[in-house]
Parts: sequence; C-alpha cells; structure tokens
Amino acid sequence: MNCLYCGRVQFPRRSWLTMFRLEEEPSLCSDCKERFKRIKGNCCTICGRPLGKLPPEWIQTDTCLDCVCWEEDENWRKVLTKNVSLFVYNEGMKEWLARFKYRGDYLLARCFASELRAGIKRMAPDRIIPIPLSKERLQERGFNQAKALVEEAGFAAQELLGRIHTEKQSKKSRTERIHLPEVFYMIHPISLAGETVLLVDDIYTTGSTLRHAAKVLKHHGAQTVLALTLARG
Repeated sequence: MNCLYCGRVQFPRRSWLTMFRLEEEPSLCSDCKERFKRIKGNCCTICGRPLGKLPPEWIQTDTCLDCVCWEEDENWRKVLTKNVSLFVYNEGMKEWLARFKYRGDYLLARCFASELRAGIKRMAPDRIIPIPLSKERLQERGFNQAKALVEEAGFAAQELLGRIHTEKQSKKSRTERIHLPEVFYMIHPISLAGETVLLVDDIYTTGSTLRHAAKVLKHHGAQTVLALTLARG
C-alpha cells in the first residue's frame, strides 16, 4: 500500500491482527510518521497543553495560566471542560495542515483516523460536533476539515452549529482571537439537556474558537462540552 502523505509504497509488517482486521495497517510510512510528535507527559487538565517545558510560574497546580485566566472570567468559567490534543504543532504538522486545510487535499483526513477514532472512543460523547466553517469559507476550501476528520475516523458528524463569516483566524492577533464577538449559532435549536458533547477541530491555539462554540452548546443545555483537536499550537 502507499503512504497517504508522501505516496511512497510501504511494506508494513503484517500480523494475524492486521490480516483479520483486528489491528489497522498504518496509513503513513515510517519516515512520514517521524514528522509528527505525539503529545505525552503532564498536560494542562483543561486545554491539554504540555506542561513540561513551561516555566513554573506559568503553571497553577495542573493548569496553565491561560486556562486559569479563562476560568477566572465568570463569562467563560466551566464552558469548556477539557480539550485533548493529539499532536504537537511542529513543522511537520504545519506542513500537513497546509496541504489538508488550505490546498484541499481531502484524503489526508485519513492519515490520523485511527488516533482520532481511539480518542473519540475514550471520550465517549453523546454527540460529535465539528467546528463549522462559514458558508463563504466552505465555498473557498471545498470541505470542512473538522467534519472530514470525524467522518474519516468512522463517526457521524452532527452539524448543529453555524458560523458567521469573519476574517481568517490566522490573521488575528492572540488578543483579537480571545475577544471575538459571538460567531456561532445553532442552525436548528434543540435541547442538549444532560448531554456530553464533543467538539472536534484541527488545532487548538488560544482556545477562543472552542469556547465560543461551547458556550452556545451550554446555552442549549449541554451538561459537558469536551473538545478533541488534532494539534496543540
């Protein structure tokens, strides 16, 4: 089979588990796998940020100061219960996201399907909601990358949220991202009373996007809002 990223033919070692589909064959060759670094070790209990390289003064117990600030604001306290990010946002991940997100290489959504599938199963949500794109951005890119990640992992993505078109997040400063006006809304308002809802996105940067989306879901009754992101910026 061919590596989904570089296209090179790979010859993975087969076992009884792969033959009977009890274990998945790797979608990336060994060289491409080395481009991506899994997040390991102690992480912030809210945003999933690795704590190992942070100065001690940037950590309060097991929470980073960014999340401490979010939680001290009564408008955002307990809006997002926990984010889990799978990979470090290193150069390899930046290149991968550029191809996937901005050059429209949809098939790359399958590269991390097994990791995302395992993460979703561990979090066991009642609903999985991809962070939406505005209609304008969707037309520009051709597909919603968050929805693609969910579906290629083998789950149904429930598109309950809509998004108002704004300037690209990558063009905003950190402060502008944190103080975004409300950009999300429920397309078809329903009750989420008592439910655990999982938001899925490609990358966690300031946490503003996820918290704005989570706030809408909490307003409609969600008991717990979790997030799963491919990378942690």
